[in-house]
Amino acid sequence: MPAKLSVNLNAIAMLRNRRDLPWPSVVGIGKRALEAGAHGLTVHPRPDQRHIRFSDLGPLRTLIDETFPQAEFNMEGYPNAEFLGLVERHRPEQVTLVPDDPAQATSDHGWDFRANQTLLTDVIARLKDLGLRVSLFADGDGDREALEIARATGADRIELYTGPYGGCFGAPDQAAAIAKELGRTAEIARTLGLGVNAGHDLTVENLPLLVEHVPHLDEVSIGHGLTADALEYGMTETVRRFRRACGEVVA
Repeated sequence: MPAKLSVNLNAIAMLRNRRDLPWPSVVGIGKRALEAGAHGLTVHPRPDQRHIRFSDLGPLRTLIDETFPQAEFNMEGYPNAEFLGLVERHRPEQVTLVPDDPAQATSDHGWDFRANQTLLTDVIARLKDLGLRVSLFADGDGDREALEIARATGADRIELYTGPYGGCFGAPDQAAAIAKELGRTAEIARTLGLGVNAGHDLTVENLPLLVEHVPHLDEVSIGHGLTADALEYGMTETVRRFRRACGEVVA
């Protein structure tokens, strides 16, 4: 099965937040993405609300529930009390836990599973009581012991951090080596019973090689590259292009 596409709306929200105006509409762009066949929508509500605002979450939840009930809402963030409260209020189908410091510009590394096993185990138990799927941001370094700990926390999936892969554009040999390592990491996760998502700096150009090395990829969450392409192709055609890059047959 082709990897499913979740459209990350953070960049859209950041553009909106440049002015005290309601456009571009985060909900409106999310609706267009889902109409074009995206499987779901992803948001990362950071404490400073510099892109997605807490007030966006209810309307996005309503959009999916009332108009696209087959779609999924994915909320990602560091599991502090504020974020967990938002999750409990809006009940996303998937929660992606990331080890971000609030001051970080963007997610740039996976969890240290050895150091954070107790924290993650406790948080995941709380989320599983709500019936939510949980994914953990993970480095693609092939560390089997770390992935065994990730599985022991009760997580359902990992999300491979693909920043280093996305950052080696123009260096095909380096990209191929990193894709191979990501594939090895994904296969270890799969043998342990973990599903595999991926995200960060993925593009129409680099997705096919990743999909080749991670043939059982469940989902990709893409925001920056997809939003950049939407400025050129429009959101509808961009979603279709990314779906094709994931291996989906799109007429």
